[in-house]
Amino acid sequence: MKKIQFTKEINASAQKVYEVMLGLIQKSDYEYWTAAFNPTSTYEGNWEKGSKILFVGTDENGKKGGMVSEIVEHQPAQFVSIRHYGFLDGDTEITTGEQVEKWAGGHENYQYDENNGITTITVELDALDEYLDFFNNTYPLALNKLKERAEQ
Repeated sequence: MKKIQFTKEINASAQKVYEVMLGLIQKSDYEYWTAAFNPTSTYEGNWEKGSKILFVGTDENGKKGGMVSEIVEHQPAQFVSIRHYGFLDGDTEITTGEQVEKWAGGHENYQYDENNGITTITVELDALDEYLDFFNNTYPLALNKLKERAEQ
């Protein structure tokens, strides 16, 4: 896996960017920016440290899929770390096997740095080579949508 990083400056407080990014006030905020990855993207669970959270969406055939993850660290409006350890196939959680072993334990981290009312969001994630192009093309689009929503 390779570590890749994306940053975006947003004209809003770290608190506002954090709330919008995680959908803490309105889940639709999270769904708005993550629609860049999948138009049906949402989550099930919560963002508390130690919690299991499912990042889910449906494919073109309407089948549910996504990631099984854990919130490893949660410092409000400062840092959130997510560890992915499985995937969803319909309603079945798959956390072992060859498909999982390639990327299990990969992290996705969000860091919020505010300076004079401008927040720099830094996203760092572990990605398999086969998904590098997807993330390199899609994450900037998603962060633009996050910026748009947080600056409203």
